[in-house]
Amino acid sequence: MSRTRRPHPRLPLRLRRGPQPWAQQRPTWPDAKPAVIADAVKAALARPSGNWFVLGAARDIAAGRAFGRTVAGVEVVAWRDAAGRLVAGPGACPHLGAPLALGPVHCGILRCRWHGLALDGAPFAGWEPFPAHDDGLLAWVRLDEAGGELPLPEPVLPARPRPAGAVAAVHTATGACEPEDVVANRLDPWHGAWFHPYSFADLTVAGPPADGERAEGIAVEVSFKVAGRAVVPVTALFTAPEPRTVVMHIVAGEGRGSVVETHATPLGPDDRGRPRTAVIEAIVATSRRPGFALARAAAPALRPLLRAAAARLWRDDLAYAERRWELRSSGRHPG
Repeated sequence: MSRTRRPHPRLPLRLRRGPQPWAQQRPTWPDAKPAVIADAVKAALARPSGNWFVLGAARDIAAGRAFGRTVAGVEVVAWRDAAGRLVAGPGACPHLGAPLALGPVHCGILRCRWHGLALDGAPFAGWEPFPAHDDGLLAWVRLDEAGGELPLPEPVLPARPRPAGAVAAVHTATGACEPEDVVANRLDPWHGAWFHPYSFADLTVAGPPADGERAEGIAVEVSFKVAGRAVVPVTALFTAPEPRTVVMHIVAGEGRGSVVETHATPLGPDDRGRPRTAVIEAIVATSRRPGFALARAAAPALRPLLRAAAARLWRDDLAYAERRWELRSSGRHPG
């Protein structure tokens, strides 16, 4: 008995019927209740992180060079040891405080440029490593004093597609705000079609959680714009697995299983005393279409396109997050 397999449409595109101008779309402000967003943010901030912070893209910490970033006010240096493992620790040389991130790495040994102190990742001369984790896409560091929580052996990671069946890219941007403001932006999907009309249309929040502690998250039906009336409709689910991360899973439609992870890493104050936060967004795209193998083969060319799309969105979304922090810090935020 032969089994009939339902064929995929040749193209995932749909044509919008009777698209409305931006100003005539249905207002979403009555649904985007400040209390609902505030409860979702409060629930996210209450979840454990185990004191893990995203340093950056794992591919940015390559063999032969050091990587430096200030995380939660702590200067951190990271590099690859002789076996290619991620190593992280204080970014100041224990001898006279030189910036270790400017030192060369040779055969897994980081050498201070000032006086040649050499580090292989093990404790030495007062230098103690921080716990580090490479999940294959992102590099993490655990800072127990800065985090102030009970430590976890590994970061809290969302489910992702298998690397062999996906195309992944990481985009980083920095704004004058706190991680809470980035999380609040991502837990307000109601703004999508209004604030990003170049990317989204026909957005409907299918069911905001009645209780911010519910694990199901916020389900959103939305169409990604391609060109003209051509769109790709999907259903997305937004969840916050830990206090500095919001994840969007595509749960129905084209690209089912794809993930966008938004990680907010506190840095330190800027020259005006404002907090600075790095938004490190990982896009992991997948598809069940047979032709997606060609996309994986073209991954080096696709990654810049994915990063460019993320950069365009975050130019707007960081303005949202920065505005929210400005209102909060002056006692004017209505939420």
